[in-house]
Amino acid sequence: MKKTLTVRTGSKTEFIDITRDIEEAIRSEGVDDGVCMLFVPHTTAAITINESADPSVKSDILMVLNKIIPWKEAYGHLEGNSPAHIKSSIIGTSEIIAVEGGRLKLGTWQGVFFCEFDGPRSRKVHIRLL
Repeated sequence: MKKTLTVRTGSKTEFIDITRDIEEAIRSEGVDDGVCMLFVPHTTAAITINESADPSVKSDILMVLNKIIPWKEAYGHLEGNSPAHIKSSIIGTSEIIAVEGGRLKLGTWQGVFFCEFDGPRSRKVHIRLL
């Protein structure tokens, strides 16, 4: 099964919880057990799994990323978005998650987050279920 999720971001940097969207794609395909592969085809965005219960976790992660990878630096990339490329490389553009009983096999507090580092934009997440 192949699906593409469109994510519209509203800020320069943000984490968007897409767990429900992915699980809806799994349900719509009737997949009970398998593997869910997620891929973000952008060089200034990423995907990660982290705590979804407390919204301060994602803001803390963004705060630290913005401190260690500042926007104002002597970057050579002419587009002015080198920090976004670096953040994308550090966080990563793919995740693989087990599917059991038609749901992602995540921990109690875990969620799947689309990570925007050069927004706002309209982005894609490719979903493959095996």
